Amino acid sequence: MKLKQLATAATIALSAAFLCAPAYAQTVEEFYKGNTVTLMVSAAPGGGADLYARAFAPFMSKHLPGNPNVVVTNVPGAGGLTAAAQLQNSEPRDGTVIAALQRNNLYLPLVSAEKLAFDPRAISWVGSLNKESYVLITWENTPVKTLDDLFAHPLTIGSTSFNNENRTFPAMINEYLGSKMEIIPGYKGNDEIALAMERGEVQGRAVTTTSLLGGNDANWLAEGKLNVVAQLAMRPNPAVKDVPMILDRVTDPKARSVFEFMFLPLDAGRPFAAPPEVPEDRLAALRAAFEATAQDPGFIAEVAKQNATVEMIPGLEIHKILDDLYATQPEVLDMVKGLLVSR
Repeated sequence: MKLKQLATAATIALSAAFLCAPAYAQTVEEFYKGNTVTLMVSAAPGGGADLYARAFAPFMSKHLPGNPNVVVTNVPGAGGLTAAAQLQNSEPRDGTVIAALQRNNLYLPLVSAEKLAFDPRAISWVGSLNKESYVLITWENTPVKTLDDLFAHPLTIGSTSFNNENRTFPAMINEYLGSKMEIIPGYKGNDEIALAMERGEVQGRAVTTTSLLGGNDANWLAEGKLNVVAQLAMRPNPAVKDVPMILDRVTDPKARSVFEFMFLPLDAGRPFAAPPEVPEDRLAALRAAFEATAQDPGFIAEVAKQNATVEMIPGLEIHKILDDLYATQPEVLDMVKGLLVSR
């Protein structure tokens, strides 16, 4: 074979080898190094979700390979569904966006009268930072100071969106236990409702125990300006152990099924999620970094400054909670739907 032909054959062989060679695989660390991860918070600044997220961000950066900068951005609206739908449908699916969503996002697509642009089974749950509980609190000058008072006197309370737990939980108590709370939705966040209480616009609100024990509420509680009327949860929270459980008043089995359905997502108290189709190695890294952050003594100490606690729930456990919710009997779902209809 002539020299020119040999050279041509060699070139063809090298080209073929190049084309057949496997593409260079970027490691997780290489991808995240120098990159930025956006942590969306599906609530306004000042509440429990925001508290956890802002404490969480620098420690997530520490534990994620490549140590990317983690930036918090607030995306409130529609009881967390604005951020949830954005996460599922329009955010990058490369592992550079995660979101701190709301627990009601786990069940609202099951019971909403409207078709929602979100399916909690379509995204990847990263984990939860705690199991949450709610309490019903009232301002110092209201006649409702105890659980018995709640059923003897009317009460005006503030809430955020119509589908948020701070409205649906009191609505459930009205519907099945006979309280007479007037619930005023539309406040932009916990801080705004707190100001409304202070100004006398409303007399109370339903709030997470985390929020109660941190920030202004903690100061007001210490000063005797707040009454903690009832715990709204599946099980007692030791932080408010002397406060009665609303579930102890629920004797009808069907009503109890509704309360348990609504309270079950509290076991995924502070859920974090990633969009669909995040590459498996990056999703695994996000979950591992989440778990490492939740166990980091520095992070635990940081949230403890706000009297908050950490009780990490792995992402796969949230998927199990979803399985339980989606196995609920249609009759119970219809009862829940009734709570979400304006009357």
